[in-house]
Amino acid sequence: MLDTALTLFAERGYHGTALSQIAEALEVRTPSLYNHMTSKQELLRTIVDATVRGVLADFRQATEGRTEPVDRLFHAVLVYARRHATHRREAIVVNRDTSSLEEPFRSQMQELRREHEHALRQIISDGVTAGRFTVDSPALASFAIRELCVSIARWYQDDGPIGPDQVAREYTEFALSIVGVGIR
Repeated sequence: MLDTALTLFAERGYHGTALSQIAEALEVRTPSLYNHMTSKQELLRTIVDATVRGVLADFRQATEGRTEPVDRLFHAVLVYARRHATHRREAIVVNRDTSSLEEPFRSQMQELRREHEHALRQIISDGVTAGRFTVDSPALASFAIRELCVSIARWYQDDGPIGPDQVAREYTEFALSIVGVGIR
């Protein structure tokens, strides 16, 4: 049920998807859905929560134990870019529909998203301080890098000519060039 809701939310948006459409895709009657969930809002909460926490867990694992800013940024962006290629539906739903969450959950999820953004910005700030990055605004660089990665979910195709690892690697190189590091 969750996978079907995720697909429909990604295709049509949270507000553009009715519970009856989820039931129809599952070939069940709409009332039967309530045996497995309490509301459409619960489905959205579950999707957003798992995705946002997954992004943070990926980030922490990718940067844990790394101290050099270029290395930290490289691995942070690599995992973020790859996630947007391999979890496209989730990325689309989170980036478009988080504002549809009811409070207090919306604020909680937005705070977790800000935690990721601030951690990425801190890596860039650390790199500027260490003389490894040459940007005037770590906040603007962080925003540019995140938006760069988020865009992958909108265009990437699983059956396309390049795989998620190559996309992630090239986007990571783009990100490093944003902060003034060339790796080629």
